[in-house]
Amino acid sequence: MLLMDLTAYRDLWKTHGVMALLASALIARLPVMATMVPLSFLAKDAAGNFGWAGVVAGAYSVGMAVASVVWSRLADRRGARGVLLTTGMAWGVLMAVLALLPDSWYRVLPVAAALAGMFVAPVTSALRASWPKLVQGARLRAVYALDATAQELLFLVGPMLGAIAVSFASPRAGLLACAVTAAAAIWWFALKQQPRTPHDESDGPRPTAVQLLLHRHRLPLLFAFACMVTGFASMSLGIVAFADEHGNRLIAGVLEMVAAAGSLSGGLVGGALPGRRNSYVWRRMLAMTVLTTGCVFATFSVVALAVMLFAAGCLIAPTIGAIYERIGAMTPASARTEIFGWMLSGGMIGSAVGSAVAGTVVESFGVRYAWVLMAVLGLLATLSLIRVPPHRPAESADIEELAVPA
Repeated sequence: MLLMDLTAYRDLWKTHGVMALLASALIARLPVMATMVPLSFLAKDAAGNFGWAGVVAGAYSVGMAVASVVWSRLADRRGARGVLLTTGMAWGVLMAVLALLPDSWYRVLPVAAALAGMFVAPVTSALRASWPKLVQGARLRAVYALDATAQELLFLVGPMLGAIAVSFASPRAGLLACAVTAAAAIWWFALKQQPRTPHDESDGPRPTAVQLLLHRHRLPLLFAFACMVTGFASMSLGIVAFADEHGNRLIAGVLEMVAAAGSLSGGLVGGALPGRRNSYVWRRMLAMTVLTTGCVFATFSVVALAVMLFAAGCLIAPTIGAIYERIGAMTPASARTEIFGWMLSGGMIGSAVGSAVAGTVVESFGVRYAWVLMAVLGLLATLSLIRVPPHRPAESADIEELAVPA
């Protein structure tokens, strides 16, 4: 019996618009991911300390978290194309302004960074809301897995490109390059968006924000995703602390790459599984939590921790992809972009909280407790997902693609 079936990937390749949409989204998100490195160094060079760089980076993240839901909700109501074009061009201009501010104006940087963060285009939300319009059944599960896997590439390549720009040119040049590239790529992605489908009033009114969030299945999925991102922040800090404890900071980069490689591998394999049985999100979350717990007992050796990080990483992209698929299938089409905007904001808040709490935990109890915290969060996420209906096999695709009413 075949353990993997590449038919879904072949079908995705042949489906008109899928690969162009994914490619344009990846290129549009790449300069945004690369921004944080040159922005941080720009603030540091202007103010003379990394403390101010942290303030500027934090202001940028807060601006993005606050505005992402607003833009996503507007995209559902007015159409994604216009929102993407407006925010993409505005973000490019604001990044250029940031890059050209004189060093003596460094006190203005947090305000300018927060304003730029507020105009980050909702590319991620628009992309994930588009998939159910293009593909169904087994291909939908595969494309969400591929999307989650591609996200890992962005986390690897984006900051590296930002660091290269800073090293070989300057922080200002890096920000200007991000601004120009993002403006062009977001324009391309926006043109790939399908025209807005008018809301059918016979399906009932659009859900309010409260109705959208306080749903018996969507709320657990959002909570589980926030727990995952909080856990990832704890893991990253644990890796840094582990490397520092061993006196070689290069270890941190190697271990981060190992975990990302595991996620890439797991995502590609997960999307190619036949999918002939019901797929429960909580089972994937539980499996990832068990493997994460193994990291707690592997901190005695760099090699042992690398092996466990790779193993746990193999469940990251498949689990995230399953959450994307479930929340997309269980949200009315008129609010899909918005729900992914809420997911992004929750993830950013979770990341900030995770870093802060993990730092206290590591200082108080030791390095291995960063993974204890991640395992506890994974367990909470698993418990919250138990009542979420499973993804059905492709044979019942005609049923599963109907969104659950709000």
